[in-house]
Amino acid sequence: MKQKMVVKVTMIGEKSRSKAMKIAVGFLGVESASLKGDDKSQIEVTGDGVDPVQLTRMLRKSVGFAELVSVAAVGGEKKEEKKEEVKPPPPAAYVWTPYQPHNFVYTDPSYGYYVQQCYEPSWSIM
Repeated sequence: MKQKMVVKVTMIGEKSRSKAMKIAVGFLGVESASLKGDDKSQIEVTGDGVDPVQLTRMLRKSVGFAELVSVAAVGGEKKEEKKEEVKPPPPAAYVWTPYQPHNFVYTDPSYGYYVQQCYEPSWSIM
């Protein structure tokens, strides 16, 4: 959800304005930031998924006093999303394979024994 927030920051000089703008633009999800007001003491930030409290906290730590003035959702374009019906996939066909046991006899060849592999069963089921 896009939102537009205004933060009032006490900025003394161009250096603190530049620092505040760098912090605002560096946040994840910020799309635009601009200075507002007569003395350019307000920063208007527009973005998607931006935490306004976190932004205000970072501005307080780095620049000085910061106050969150307003937060509003941007009512831009509303697109109608058509939900397509999701059809479940058809059930998989069950394939039965006949039972084929694999008989293995492992022995130690150093004692004269060998490995016997038998792929055909020695019995049959009727």
